[in-house]
Amino acid sequence: MRTFRDYSLISVTTAAILTLAASVLPVHAQTAADAALDMANMLDGAGGGVSGDDLLAALEDAADAGQPMAMWQLGTMYENGEGVTRDPAKAFGYFAQIANQHADAAPKGVEADIVAQSFVKVGEYYREGVPDAGIPVDMERSKALLLHAATYFGDADAQYRVGLLYMSADGLGVNPLQSARWFSLAARKGNCPAQAQLGDLLFNGVAGVEPQPVEGLMWLIVSHNRCAATADASWIDEKLNKAIAMAKPEQTTEAYSLADTITPQFAGF
Repeated sequence: MRTFRDYSLISVTTAAILTLAASVLPVHAQTAADAALDMANMLDGAGGGVSGDDLLAALEDAADAGQPMAMWQLGTMYENGEGVTRDPAKAFGYFAQIANQHADAAPKGVEADIVAQSFVKVGEYYREGVPDAGIPVDMERSKALLLHAATYFGDADAQYRVGLLYMSADGLGVNPLQSARWFSLAARKGNCPAQAQLGDLLFNGVAGVEPQPVEGLMWLIVSHNRCAATADASWIDEKLNKAIAMAKPEQTTEAYSLADTITPQFAGF
């Protein structure tokens, strides 16, 4: 069985709590990552029946038993300091454990998103490095992890990040066509930063490809609408405003019409 190291890397009972979790998970949770967050939120708000210590112990027991959802929840808790003291080393350990144990999980399986996002998380830790936690900067490992998440699992966030790597000489080498390809894959899965990057490339044209101002502007508009009030909103708005200033009025009108048509396709993302 492959592990992520193959890519050059290296008193409430548990049963009672997990049974409660299963009973309160909302039907709208669309991914295993959503379900893990919903589980924590539901248990946290379950009144006096479940304490924070009991929840942590239950998650640790489930993680020790090999349950990816529990590992993911613990990883995010330690990464963000939610209910525990922030500990990047522990967060990295849980995400790495998921990636190591489930590198060959079914790409369309129920927990595939957690596994794919764990590859992304570990890749980001290696990209940034956390010296105090003993995690070195290792760009080759980071790129290998992202590529596995993007290609094997088809994860939209990973595909977006691969697109960015093809925009940098320090990444995978500057290759606008490859950037556009990866941004397109992620954009069509509802990744709104990828939609903006794809729109910008199409509007301005890439090496060997004529500009496509209407389609490019359409993607920028879609991204603007969907990324509003997010951390990405500012740079997306800047790209959109610049494109509108350059576009012909009829191109802008057509692009807005197309954006209105396709935006509902991404309502579930």
